[in-house]
Parts: sequence; structure tokens; C-alpha cells
Amino acid sequence: MRILFTFIGGTGHFEPMAPVVRAAEAAGHEVAVACSGGPAEQLRAAGFRTFATSPCAPPAPRTRTLTPLVPDDAYAAEMEFAENFADKGARRHAAAVQDPIRDWRPDLIVRDEADFGTAIAAEAQDVPVATILVLAAGLLIRPDLVAPPLAAIRAEHGLPPDPDLAMLSRGMTLSPFAPSFRSPHAPVPLSDATVHFRSAATKPTAKPQYSPRRRVYVTLGTVFNSASGDLFERLLAGLTDLDADVVVTVGPDLDPADFGPQPAHLRVERFLPQDDVLRKSDLVVSHGGSGSVSAALAHGLPSVLLPLGADQPHNAARAHELGLAVVLDAGTVTPETIRETVSETLRDAAIRERACDVADEMRALPDAAQMLPALEEYVAIAR
Repeated sequence: MRILFTFIGGTGHFEPMAPVVRAAEAAGHEVAVACSGGPAEQLRAAGFRTFATSPCAPPAPRTRTLTPLVPDDAYAAEMEFAENFADKGARRHAAAVQDPIRDWRPDLIVRDEADFGTAIAAEAQDVPVATILVLAAGLLIRPDLVAPPLAAIRAEHGLPPDPDLAMLSRGMTLSPFAPSFRSPHAPVPLSDATVHFRSAATKPTAKPQYSPRRRVYVTLGTVFNSASGDLFERLLAGLTDLDADVVVTVGPDLDPADFGPQPAHLRVERFLPQDDVLRKSDLVVSHGGSGSVSAALAHGLPSVLLPLGADQPHNAARAHELGLAVVLDAGTVTPETIRETVSETLRDAAIRERACDVADEMRALPDAAQMLPALEEYVAIAR
């Protein structure tokens, strides 16, 4: 079987599907990935067959800005997402993905849920499609905001109107997240054929054994890290006097030396293997990205969240609702509040127990290899 995986945006949209890609390859299926030029080159270098859906422009230099952060605004994030993914991105992929479909002739297309254009391309070419979720809480896609641009793009490709947006839940859905984490208020329903699986990248281990000397992991990811104002400085200042060992990763674009000397218990690095750090941690302080929150929960770890944009406000709200995280305002939080909140959360046995319960839930899920037969059966029926 030939399977074409597609995603739009950065490689963060590929990470949730990577275990499925590798499982499909291991099972003997032919696999290719369609994405924009920059990620396509990275994945090609990693050994994947790729189809670039846009030219590979030289990466723009990323410089850190200390501009004050604007207040967290979930609706603004929903508007921006609709403009970038349901309008510009969808229009580009609805056209560009049709070339590898025609030339390579896949038996199945697996798209990330933000790749609306591929859903249109697959429908236009009459190829079965499956969707991998990349938005943990499921609240960023607003049908009222994405419907108008998607209706226009469907018409451009000769497809009939889809006023109920059935295209978003058509086919099989694969979720790498804990079933309980998706909000019951998510406006896009899951398909009837939804399978949850355990991501190999966040495979839960045994329940953590907490040491007397607590350990905290701090990350703002690799996208929002350089646009986080002075949040790193406030985090470091707040954690300087914390009675715990702290590891902070600032991402490949930032230099740890720029933050000056730190006390012995506070380590600042560009990058460390996340699973290794999480395995030795008791608490995660992060921006609330889907990958960061899910990885923390897979290791049974509660979080202190400071959302900066995209799906982060929704993930933070859902984690707080479930009693899995404490949420702070990234724009206004003070070092003192950071220190007090982290200290209190480290002492909170109840929040730890709830996070461990989610880890148990994730541990009970099949891994990608075990889930693959369901995907194969779906294709056999669909074709």
C-alpha cells in the first residue's frame, strides 16, 4: 500500500504523525511525505521520501525580540489560525498536493488536521483520507471562521458545497492524545472511525518516583521561544531561589550565554532530548503547546503553563479544567509569582496524582504499530 502523509506548517505538525509513518514503513508500506519546501528538505535529509509543495526558501534569520507580550487572546489565535491555515495554506495545498496524488498514486492520504487543503485535494482526486489530530484540546478550529474560505476553495476545485464541514471529519481519525484531554466542547466532531494511539515519542514509563530534591523542566518550544518578550528572564529570575534543580531549554536560535551566569541548581541549554529530561522531572513549566502538554502528561507530570498563542490558550484552559496544570499570564506574571506557583505545585500531591492517572490512560492505548491494522482495514473498505 502507498501512503502519502501530508502536513502544513512547521515540523511540529509532523511530529504527531511520525510514529505512524515509521510504523507504516516497518510494516512494508511505501511511504512519502508532502509538505512545504523547508520541512521537506529536513525530512529528506532524515531519510524520508518527500514531495515539496512550495519552494525551499532560505530560512529567515530569527532574532529574539524583547517587545512586551500582548495579553493572551484565544479568539485572536482562532482568527489567525483561520487566516493562515483555512485560507492561505488551504488554497496552496489544495492545488499543490494534487500533483503528487496524480504522479505517485497513493492508496491512502493521511493529513494533519490543520491541513484543510489536502482534504480538498483528496476529495477532488477521490482518494481515501485519514486525519491525525495535532491540536490536543480540539478548540482552535472554529467552523464559523474556517467555513467561508474553505467553501470558496472547494468551489475553485469543482467540489459541491459542504455547509456542515463534513470534510473535516470524513474518513478515519487518528489521535495521539489522551482521550480525556480533548474538550467536550470541541466544535469539530471526531469521526465515527476514531482510533487513539500512544505516540512512541511520549511512551509512558512507570509512575515517576519523586525524589526529595525536586526537578523542574522549563521550555517555551522552538517557535514561540524567540517571540516571548522577556519571559525567559522572568522565569530565570523567579527560579533562581527555588529549592529545586531546574533545567531550561531555550531552543536552537537562542544562546544560553545571553542569559548570563546562573546558580548551580539552574542549568540553561539550547536543546536536550525531551524524553530524557522528562523522565527525571517532577514538574514542567511550558507555553502549553500540544506536544509539550501531551509529553508531560505521558510521563505523569503536572504543568505550570504560560500560553503565548496558537492552540496554547485552549490547551492551558483544558489542562486547568482537568486539574492537571496551573495557568499564569505570560505577559504580566512576575518572578515572585512564578517562584511561588512552582513551589506550591511541586508540593501538590493531588495534581500529581491526576497527571499520573492520565499517564495510565495513555499507557493503555495501542502504539502506532498496533493501530496500523485498523488503518489498513479502513483503506480496504474505502477502496
